[in-house]
Amino acid sequence: IRKVVVASSMSVYGEGAYSCNNCGKVYPKIRSLEQFKKNDWEMKCPNCNIDVMPIPTDEDKPLFPTSIYAVSKRDHEEMFLIIGRAYQIPTVALRFFNVYGPRQALSNPYTGVAAIFSSRLMNDKPPIIFEDGNQARDFIHVSDIVQACILAIEKSEGDYQVFNVGTGRKLSVLDVANVLMDKLSFKGEPQIVNRFREGDIRHCYADISLIKKILGYEPKVKFEDGIIDLVNWVKLQKAEDKVNFAIDILDKKGLTK
Repeated sequence: IRKVVVASSMSVYGEGAYSCNNCGKVYPKIRSLEQFKKNDWEMKCPNCNIDVMPIPTDEDKPLFPTSIYAVSKRDHEEMFLIIGRAYQIPTVALRFFNVYGPRQALSNPYTGVAAIFSSRLMNDKPPIIFEDGNQARDFIHVSDIVQACILAIEKSEGDYQVFNVGTGRKLSVLDVANVLMDKLSFKGEPQIVNRFREGDIRHCYADISLIKKILGYEPKVKFEDGIIDLVNWVKLQKAEDKVNFAIDILDKKGLTK
């Protein structure tokens, strides 16, 4: 084994980094049930309790996984880095942000929102959006993920380090839904349910300054171009919509509020 590149995830952070007008940079962890009952979706400062604004999240942000998936990703990257150091096997952990693009599983209701929304639209159904739709993510085209993996393999400067792989740009989930509805010629409106799923975060987008500096990574595909690439592929596929089935399971297990 000459090198290992671990596919980790932005989910290890839980919530992203935020800026408070009173307290500066802060790391709020979770929102309260009382907030959800009032449809108050935004994060609060953990010190003074005012609304805070999302800022780019760097690799030094304390990890606070909010799902079993996120815990498994955190443990995954830590185990590989420990084993790599112990056996002198160069290892790099890449924290992928929200990946989209051709060949994403369209019939898996637990994949990324771009694929989930596309599956709904291909079945002439509106995208279902939790909370108010303004939650922000960093959407990165799969070809830029490939670029990051190749750089991590080829460049020794990144050995035994952890890197964010994103674009550094935040987009709301509602914006993504609206773009897909336009490109797939859907005439209705998204279904905004004003409900919360356990484990969901409000905002997180990448600070990519470290991977740019160390590995020379530079995202090449703008969302406006990458989404057309996805749509052109989606139009040639058959997608089975299983979103309502997945939501029913969450409801029965008490994981939606």
